[in-house]
Amino acid sequence: MPEFLIPFAALAFPNIDPVIISIGPLAIHWYGLGYVVGILFGWWYCKRLLVTQHLWTDGKPPMTPEDIDDFLIWAAVGVVAGGRIGYVVFYDLLRYLQNPLDIFALWQGGMSFHGGMLGVILAMVLFSRSRGINSWSMLDTVAAGVPVGLGLVRVANFINSELWGRTSDVAWAVYFPNGGPEPRHPSQLYEAILEGLILFGFLRFLTHSRLKLKSPRYVGGGFVAGYGACRIIVEFFREPDAHIGYLAGGWLTMGMVLSLPMVLAGLWAMMSAPKSEPSSG
Repeated sequence: MPEFLIPFAALAFPNIDPVIISIGPLAIHWYGLGYVVGILFGWWYCKRLLVTQHLWTDGKPPMTPEDIDDFLIWAAVGVVAGGRIGYVVFYDLLRYLQNPLDIFALWQGGMSFHGGMLGVILAMVLFSRSRGINSWSMLDTVAAGVPVGLGLVRVANFINSELWGRTSDVAWAVYFPNGGPEPRHPSQLYEAILEGLILFGFLRFLTHSRLKLKSPRYVGGGFVAGYGACRIIVEFFREPDAHIGYLAGGWLTMGMVLSLPMVLAGLWAMMSAPKSEPSSG
């Protein structure tokens, strides 16, 4: 464990209550609000993309704003169920096998982005097939707005003092109240910037400057590859889960293992995407 000779160079953790407001047994958490706002923003942004005709081949989007209205509940169920199941399976299976009822204790935290992504993709495939919508184009449309929600949830992780980074002596390192005596990388904020702000800007460039919504699976591939790359970068600064630790070499983490296939799959989708969507006429 490195020694930190200038402890005052680090920052004190801001005293922000993880609970925004509580009324009796009902409590509203920043973490839950991040999910809700992220889903609502994604819903609104999808509808904005669909009514912007020049983004689509022949000005004809592959679905209607009403389809997105109907898909909203599917997306919410997919992200919550998939995120929880993914966390249970990927990160703490033995514990939940011993205490199966804890699987439903969502208020205790424990969500996996990789599981949530798989849950939403499954929901998209089922929904799009039931409506006769191109599944790749639906992935493109939904993925374009997802980074905003990711960024908000990572900020909520910071407020909750969870998923903090490795020990560090950088000037912006933070003393987390439950992170031990050493200052640590605020890796949640790194993720908020990379997975939220930068990834959203990259996808916005693809949709509005490169008009890649006309090439089914290109934007979705950009999201999948971009998220995977951002997550791998952050994993070099993020403390691995204590019950898992490093998988090899003192640096390889479960997050890296789960993200590398995303990078490869996303690059494949981008490289194999058609140059433009075939005309319906």
